[in-house]
Amino acid sequence: MTPPRSALRFPLEGAAPAAWRSQFRGALESGSANEPADDTARARYRAVFISDLHLGTPGCQAAALLDFLKAHPSQYLYLVGDIVDGWQLRRRWYWPQAHNDVVQKLLRAARKGCRVIYVPGNHDEFAREFIGHQFGGIEVAEEAVHRTADGRALWVIHGDYFDGVIQCAKWLAYVGDNLYEFTLKLNRHLNHLRGRLGLPYWSLSAYLKHKVKKALNYVTDFEVAVAAEAHKRGHDGVVCGHIHRAEMREINGTLYCNDGDWVESRTALVEHFDGRLELVHWVPVRQAQRAGAQAVAP
Repeated sequence: MTPPRSALRFPLEGAAPAAWRSQFRGALESGSANEPADDTARARYRAVFISDLHLGTPGCQAAALLDFLKAHPSQYLYLVGDIVDGWQLRRRWYWPQAHNDVVQKLLRAARKGCRVIYVPGNHDEFAREFIGHQFGGIEVAEEAVHRTADGRALWVIHGDYFDGVIQCAKWLAYVGDNLYEFTLKLNRHLNHLRGRLGLPYWSLSAYLKHKVKKALNYVTDFEVAVAAEAHKRGHDGVVCGHIHRAEMREINGTLYCNDGDWVESRTALVEHFDGRLELVHWVPVRQAQRAGAQAVAP
């Protein structure tokens, strides 16, 4: 499915209300005085791609994301949409200090010389009002093309233009978003109990996605459609987010990469200096230490 050109430029409805946009701006400004110490090292990766952080929701794993960003400094950082969850913030204001710290970390990376490109998605569609502008050194773009060290052209988009529910029945997308938030809330309680029992993190919604045939068909159709459009535009591959399912594979000769999310899977796509691409599944330090302690226990 090819996204209509008009959809790429038409002012989107449901822009962020002035009240919560003011709260959001105030939260960022108040957070700058409390920035954590900067431990940015020399770039260890050529590029890092992350999406679907959903800052502004309880499900965002901000602490784990901060650990990941500190451990993966890069020359390029692509924010591939749904960085801030405007849909949920419109319903209920939620913005803890950890979410401020993530934003400040991104701004600091830009100040330190990392090129940060922000491609908004459907949950942060309000940012599409600022395409072509910068804030704090972060470039806001409708889409991007990343050239890897080995010469491949990767089309960088969020992916919501290939979602028929988003494009044709937005009300249904809002209903689905509420159900997804409920699943995440249930998942947090379940994993709190699993943590007390010494068990690793487990994603309820990911389990349901893999078990429901229609969900699997939706994912496959999405992947094929995105890869086909990338090929049609003459790119070697595509990097996207949106469906919260990390994946890297070839589809009909086109490289399809989805960098996952930071609500459940804690995944990112990274490019090494030789152009090699890798999906990283980040394990929080505490969880890794607990797993190590269990492994050596008599």
